[in-house]
Amino acid sequence: MPTAINPTMQACIDACNACLQACEECYSACLSEPDVQARVHCIQVLRDCADICSMASQYMSRNSEFSQQFCNLCATICDACAAECAKFQDTHCQNCADICRTCANECRKMSTTKM
Repeated sequence: MPTAINPTMQACIDACNACLQACEECYSACLSEPDVQARVHCIQVLRDCADICSMASQYMSRNSEFSQQFCNLCATICDACAAECAKFQDTHCQNCADICRTCANECRKMSTTKM
């Protein structure tokens, strides 16, 4: 197990933290939209994505031996969140979708990096 955080891991931690923030902000904004009932599934996925990003950041920050597997799951959930948010045209959802895609890409890199 590495004793220091490498650049790939740090980039992934930063992406996860940004995604966590974007999902929390989007979640709050979606609750205030007039079509909130149409966003129920999106809101649920936003919560899942925020939670997994937080946990992935924590796993990497402590150099957990399970970081890579966790990041692989995080990438899957970030992709699902990006797809859900992309269905809505408001700025907060579109921004969140972009950040989720970035996080998914960083998590995929992390999940395949030699440690």
